[in-house]
Amino acid sequence: MLALTNFFDAILGFMELGGNVLWAIMVVLLMMWTLILERFWFFMRVLPARRRAIVDEWRSREDHRTWHAARIKEELISRLSVEMRANVRTIQTLIAVCPLLGLLGTVTGMIAVFDVMAFFGTGNARAMAAGVSQATIPTMAGMVAALSGLYFGSYLERRADVEAERLEDLLGYENQYVA
Repeated sequence: MLALTNFFDAILGFMELGGNVLWAIMVVLLMMWTLILERFWFFMRVLPARRRAIVDEWRSREDHRTWHAARIKEELISRLSVEMRANVRTIQTLIAVCPLLGLLGTVTGMIAVFDVMAFFGTGNARAMAAGVSQATIPTMAGMVAALSGLYFGSYLERRADVEAERLEDLLGYENQYVA
């Protein structure tokens, strides 16, 4: 229990050094990782059942070769493709917001440094240190947060593309409709 208390004290101390912008970065990071984990849950647990249902629906049809059947096949693929891409753009947006919030922290930290310089001049380095940490810690945190989600955001987008092509292959090439 003592180790957990020390851990939370260390986190709280880090958040205080970084200023208020660090809290915003933490909120964005939590939202981003919640959505990433939700997408992985979808691909691992929900997608196989949805894919099976669509393949069964397509195979239960008697007509696979008319223009109308080709449009139905496109609609089935498109419907699942939209489901697979849900929240991926939001994840990518949150990834892009993290460095911007870090930059905001840099600006607010530099403003704090300039305030100290206005009151004490440039001779009081100890007073300027708090503003410098408020300028550097959010920048680092914003970059680390963005980098932590960058791979997974692009992976989820690629996975949606691959799974859409896989579904198209499963439904077959019979869409050479007869006019």
